[in-house]
Amino acid sequence: PASGGAVSPGAAGMQPSAVPLESTIEKPHAEGAGSPGASEQPAATTLTIVGTGGLRGVFTPQTLREYPQQTVTIFDHHTNKQETYGGVPLMDLLAKLGVPHGKDLMGKALGQYVVATGSDGYRSVVALGEVDPEFHPGTVLIADTLDGKPLDDKTGPFRLVVTEDKRPARSVRNLVRLEVRTVE
Repeated sequence: PASGGAVSPGAAGMQPSAVPLESTIEKPHAEGAGSPGASEQPAATTLTIVGTGGLRGVFTPQTLREYPQQTVTIFDHHTNKQETYGGVPLMDLLAKLGVPHGKDLMGKALGQYVVATGSDGYRSVVALGEVDPEFHPGTVLIADTLDGKPLDDKTGPFRLVVTEDKRPARSVRNLVRLEVRTVE
């Protein structure tokens, strides 16, 4: 059973006040980068996360830092070294946007997935079951630091990091949008 109920603009239980929420309904399969309409295309320094029921959170590097941080280390075949990323677990943010998690992640909810889009249009998909730490041992992180320093212009300000992958191909650089969708 997914969370439901009415949400007024700017209020959906988001704590701390880091993420302004909008109670807007977007098309279930709305395209991220390259969509018509400048108001739907996020700026390079923001990350838009579309949860269930059209709830949407918009993050900046500053607002993301208001959430509890976690670090993960992965081996990056592109750089041929271990890299330590810091940021916020994706499930922590999705839960605030009405996405089922924990004991509610069952049945139809297991048919949900997250589409991650970079500023260059690169996309990857992560199943919702892979995002929930109560369901899967890996961590899916919205990173904003690498080895304790903010991500540079080449990789940031945000990067999706998936720890259980043998190759970091789903670790989207220059992350600008995450959208929860349901298998049809």
